[in-house]
Amino acid sequence: MLAIDLRGKRAFVAGVADDGGFGFAIAKALVEAGATVCVGTWPPAMGIFEKLLERGKMADSLQLAGGGTLAFERIYPLDAAFDTLEDAPAEIRDNKRYRERGDFSIKGLTDRLAADFGSPCLDVVVHSLANGPEVKSPLLDTSRRGYLDAISVSAYSNIALVRSLAPLMRPGGSFQSLTYMASERVIPGYGGGMSSAKAALESDTRTLAFEAGRRYGVRVNTISAGPYASRAASAIGLIQRMIRYTRQHSPLTREFEATDVGHAAAFLASPLADAITGTVLYVDNGYHAMGMGVEEPASPAPTE
Repeated sequence: MLAIDLRGKRAFVAGVADDGGFGFAIAKALVEAGATVCVGTWPPAMGIFEKLLERGKMADSLQLAGGGTLAFERIYPLDAAFDTLEDAPAEIRDNKRYRERGDFSIKGLTDRLAADFGSPCLDVVVHSLANGPEVKSPLLDTSRRGYLDAISVSAYSNIALVRSLAPLMRPGGSFQSLTYMASERVIPGYGGGMSSAKAALESDTRTLAFEAGRRYGVRVNTISAGPYASRAASAIGLIQRMIRYTRQHSPLTREFEATDVGHAAAFLASPLADAITGTVLYVDNGYHAMGMGVEEPASPAPTE
């Protein structure tokens, strides 16, 4: 029987702070396939996340399909806007929610992983990070600062993670990220430079697949997921409209679930995908294939 088997593998998933998003679904799927998983959490959200876990508030979400309970091997503080601790401004470094976490930069994460597990120690890295401080603003009204912030966290941080963590990867290692259709189609309301950031992320995926593939022997892919009402996505403001529209116009009208992305990520992380790299994998009920919307069914004639 052909199966996804990640036993003996260690994954790191960047961008998990609750049980409602793709990052959590991916982490859970990787564990269900046999991997151990460490996660990176934004420092201001880390305390709440830890308390939810400690107090059993996420108990139902942590239940694994085959029995047992999801447990993270480590939870690391991570603000992927900063490559080193020195890059963070003083007001960030001195903030209580940051200061008590130690080095929360990408270099700090890399050093902690190597100290905790040695080197090499990783097999899978998942970039589930995005931030557009002006996402509700049309691109025309987005400030330079807002645009660059969106690119920094949502796209450049993936480059930084590959550069920093590829040396910790064991043979057959792979990187994944999460993108969205707004990279190549206009999605009104998805602003603030986030569409540009996703386009950059996809372009970088192809280049990183070549460069990191030749230098480190790792694979680099990205998953273009359908719209999903995670807590983070709800900040866009029109997420429910996006979901309804996509479902109406997709080849498959089934409900789109975060687990769909988790399963795809587990496949990409497995030896079954050893020849797949530099690829955008669409997990969206086929919406990306449509070039024209489906007309609304005609209303039935009124009856007397």
